[in-house]
Amino acid sequence: MALTDAKARNAKPGEKQVKLFDGDGLFLLVTPAGGKWWRFKYRFGGKEKLLALGTYPEVSLADARQRREDARKLLANGVDPGAVKKAQKAARADSDANSFEVVAREWHEKFKDSWSPSHAHVTITRLERDIFPWMGKRPISEIEPPEVLGVLQRIESRGAAETARRMKIVCGQVFRYAVATGRAKRDQTADLKGALKPVISKHMAALTDPKDVAPLLRAIDDYKGSFVVKCALQLAALFFVRPGELRAAEWTEIDLEAAEWNIPIERMKLPLKTKQQRKGQSHLVPLSQQAIAILRALHPLTGCSKYVFPSHRTLLRPMSDNAILSALRRMGFAKDEMSGHGFRAMARTILDEVLRVRPDFIEHQLAHAVRDPNGRAYNRTAHLAERRKMMTTWANYLDGLKTGAKVIPLKRAEG
Repeated sequence: MALTDAKARNAKPGEKQVKLFDGDGLFLLVTPAGGKWWRFKYRFGGKEKLLALGTYPEVSLADARQRREDARKLLANGVDPGAVKKAQKAARADSDANSFEVVAREWHEKFKDSWSPSHAHVTITRLERDIFPWMGKRPISEIEPPEVLGVLQRIESRGAAETARRMKIVCGQVFRYAVATGRAKRDQTADLKGALKPVISKHMAALTDPKDVAPLLRAIDDYKGSFVVKCALQLAALFFVRPGELRAAEWTEIDLEAAEWNIPIERMKLPLKTKQQRKGQSHLVPLSQQAIAILRALHPLTGCSKYVFPSHRTLLRPMSDNAILSALRRMGFAKDEMSGHGFRAMARTILDEVLRVRPDFIEHQLAHAVRDPNGRAYNRTAHLAERRKMMTTWANYLDGLKTGAKVIPLKRAEG
C-alpha cells in the first residue's frame, strides 16, 4: 500500500528503526531519535544500494517520489544514481573551494607581505565591501565579463569612479592568479577596456600665487580653534611634508637641538620595495628657527603624548586626517582652493618660480625620487647644507608675506 502524507507526518519513533514503504524502492526511514529520512533502494551491477533523497518534511512525499523517478530514469539508461550524486557533491565542493572570494583571499594572503600594510588593508576592505557581496560565492571559472562589469558599475553609481577603476585592476589580478593556479581560463576583466567611465585626474587644491598665500598665512596665525591644529597648519606651511607624515609626527623623531626632524622611512609614502631597501633610514627635514619656536610652544601641551599632534579625544592616537581640512574650511578656504596636500604644491611652485631654488633641492626635500647623473638615489643627507638654507629662506619668505612684504609675481604671470 502506497504511503500517504498523513502517515509520514504522524509516524512516531520507536525503539528500533521503522521503514514505511511507498513502492518502487522508495521508503521513509523513521529513527528512534525521531528523524525521518527518505531512501531509495535499488540494484546496480548486481549489488543492492541505497540512495539518500533528503529528510521529511523538508522533502515532501511528492518531491521524494519525483527524485525516485529521476533515479529510475538514470538506472534505465545504465547509470548509477548514487555515483551521479557523489559526482554532483564533489562538483559543488570544488565550486565552493574555487569561488571568487576563496581565490581572492588566497591571492591576498599570498601577496600582502609584499605590499604596505595600508595597501593590504584597503585592498581586502574594498573586496569585502564592493566585490564579495555580489560575486564572491560564484565559481571563478563561471564568471563572465558582463557580470564583473555589473559589479564595478555599482561602485561607479555612487560616484566612486576611481575606486571602480582600482577594483577592476584588483579583480584582474585575482583572475590572473586563478589562471596561473589552474582555476580559470582567462582574465575576465581584459574585455572591459573602455567600459568604465574615464577617471578625470584632479590636482590637489593649492594656493600657489604669493598674493593668495599671504592671506592664508595670516588666517592661520589668527585661527581661533584648537591650538594643536593651529600649530599643525603653521608647520604644514613650513615643512611641506605629506599630511599623513605631519599628523603622525612623534616627539622622539624631533631633535630641537640639532634642528632636525627625522621621519622613519616606514611612515613615508614610498613603494614598499624602496622602504625595504632603505630600512632603518629616515627622511630628514631641517627645522628653521620659526619651526623650532612653534614646536617649543607646543611641547608643554602635547609633550606627554607620543604624538606631536594627538587627537583631541585621546593622546594615544594622532589627530584625524580631517583636522587640517576642517580648519581650512572654517577659515573660509573652499575645497577647490586649498587642501592639506596643497602646502607641498605651494612650496614647490614658489621656491622654484619665485625664489629660484634649484629644483633638485626642492624635489629631495619633498621626498621625491631624485637621482644623480650616474642614476644613484641621493641619500638622506644629500645637499643638506643647501636644504637647511632653503628651509630658512622659505620660512623667512613666509614671514615676509604675512607682514606685507612686496610680492614677487610668478614668472608664468610675467608679460
